[in-house]
Amino acid sequence: MKRLVLWLPLGAFLIFLAVVAAGLYTPRQEAVPSAMIGQPVPDFALQPAIPGRPGLTSAELRSGRPHLVNIFASWCLPCRTEAAQLAELNRRGIPVDGIAVRDREQDLAQFLATYGDPFRAIGADIDRRVQLDIGSAGVPETFVIDGRGIIRHQHIGAITDADLPEIMAAWQEASR
Repeated sequence: MKRLVLWLPLGAFLIFLAVVAAGLYTPRQEAVPSAMIGQPVPDFALQPAIPGRPGLTSAELRSGRPHLVNIFASWCLPCRTEAAQLAELNRRGIPVDGIAVRDREQDLAQFLATYGDPFRAIGADIDRRVQLDIGSAGVPETFVIDGRGIIRHQHIGAITDADLPEIMAAWQEASR
């Protein structure tokens, strides 16, 4: 009985460690969707992130045609992995607008030269104000906005090939 009493604390500690380790290494898909879904985009006017290219304004997002807006950054590793999918969406006739978060012009130019440039316009969100106002918590995130400027869909994280049908369906729905 004495041996059991001696090993009991060690056993309890090992069980505790196993529970903590399982919690740390279990992937979580608990992304919190934007409270802005179904709401109009807030008013904003972002300067061009790259000279010679258009910036992005909320007025443009209310121009009567839907928009796919990708919030990204050159320093964001997952943003690199979704570049091919954004190019594919663009190839399929879905224009992509970008909001570059806390980025520098030279870093952004290098990113686009390396990973591709599917963007029609890229606005520079230096202080993350527009990113937060639109309901985005991180990068990358992608929003489908209808022609009246209403946020209709949010994709949190990097877009994969498996995500393309859902995003294209949201685009089609916003086009109606």
